Amino acid sequence: MSVLIAVFVILAVLAILVALGGKKSSGGAKNGRGGRAARSKNRAQIIREATKKLSHDPHNIPALLTLGELYYNEHLWDKAITIYNDLANLAAGHHEIDPSMVYLRHGICCLKLKRSQDALKSLVIAYKLDSSKYEVNYYLGKACYDNNDFEKAIPCFKKAYSINSEATGIVGLLGLALYKGKKYRESLPILRKALDEDPQNKEMLFCMADAMEEGGMGNNALKIFMHLRPDPVFGAKASLSAGNIHARMGQNEEAIQDYEIGLKLAEIPQDTMLELNYRLAKCYFSMNKIALGLGCLSKINAVTANYKDVNSLMARYKELNQNSNLQTYLNSGTSEFVALCRNIVTCYYPHSFVKITDVEVQQDTVEILCEVETPKWEDLEMFRFYKSASTLGELAIRTFHSKVRDKKVDRGFCITPGLFSEEAHKFVEGRPVDLVEKDQLMKLLKKVTLK
Repeated sequence: MSVLIAVFVILAVLAILVALGGKKSSGGAKNGRGGRAARSKNRAQIIREATKKLSHDPHNIPALLTLGELYYNEHLWDKAITIYNDLANLAAGHHEIDPSMVYLRHGICCLKLKRSQDALKSLVIAYKLDSSKYEVNYYLGKACYDNNDFEKAIPCFKKAYSINSEATGIVGLLGLALYKGKKYRESLPILRKALDEDPQNKEMLFCMADAMEEGGMGNNALKIFMHLRPDPVFGAKASLSAGNIHARMGQNEEAIQDYEIGLKLAEIPQDTMLELNYRLAKCYFSMNKIALGLGCLSKINAVTANYKDVNSLMARYKELNQNSNLQTYLNSGTSEFVALCRNIVTCYYPHSFVKITDVEVQQDTVEILCEVETPKWEDLEMFRFYKSASTLGELAIRTFHSKVRDKKVDRGFCITPGLFSEEAHKFVEGRPVDLVEKDQLMKLLKKVTLK
């Protein structure tokens, strides 16, 4: 019987404890709801009371400081900037205002609102007042960076980094500022550190590769550019850079592949698209794939007129596309070019006997000495063929004339796919030298049949 009474008492005590706990929990919940309501009420009350004070005194410093703190902490930049602008104007006459804090926060608000010029003005003042703070150096560097003044951004970021090297984002901004300030080698270790912190940052990776290329580490840069080619944002620029490196190495097939990958991406900046087509056309022309190159130039012309030398390239290669002998003249190797020149010499005097006695090959010219016999006369003649289509001046013709005279040649011929200057034409008047320009050369090339 006593045992039953004891059990009953224990159960009763437990029931009372549970009931009391429930009440406490219920009270706590009420307090939680009340706390949130109180906080909301406090915010509204703070704003109401500060606004009331300012309606009576627009220069009420405690009210301005209270509202500024509230709006700044809540990231209400458009409201906070007005408060801190007022505080900045009042700072000189009120010792309770911390001007370095006010100008710093005003500058930060300007940055957040994309007003980088205004931010710069305030942050320069904040820096002059107190340059020891991380935030002052960081945000002044950011304002300079946003204004593309990388030379001034770099020392600010460096100082911020020395104050707090663990702060989020400072390493990346310092690396990008060094890169955009063309301090390529100095930027590399910083960009590597930034990539260690954020391996997925494709902008940092592209900038590092470009800095490598600018710093003479083309092979390392090429690997990164090729890795980035499929990227939807940086892929087009990476493809262009990879293609340029391959083209400089004489690897035109690889360069073409790079450019084509870039052009297949869904979204390409227009300037990058134009340059990809331009570079691709140059590669095709160097491989004598003239029709494909012309197709690339046509795409450029469809977007914009007068891009680089596209119009002159189109005119030149359209002509080349219609004349295989002209292609050989301008683009062939030495042996093919010499063979074509010999054919031109033999065709120059139809129904005559032409005996070639000497061929001299220079870097940009071929000279052929020959004996010509016709039923009426015999001559020793010299032909000089220029491969470049540039305009030739008087000096080149004087040199040739001297050689004609020294070799006791009866007549000399200078042949170019371009033009001769007016001075060159005047020089040959009365001298045994004929100037054969592009139009006449084209007629000669039509008569030549290469075996």
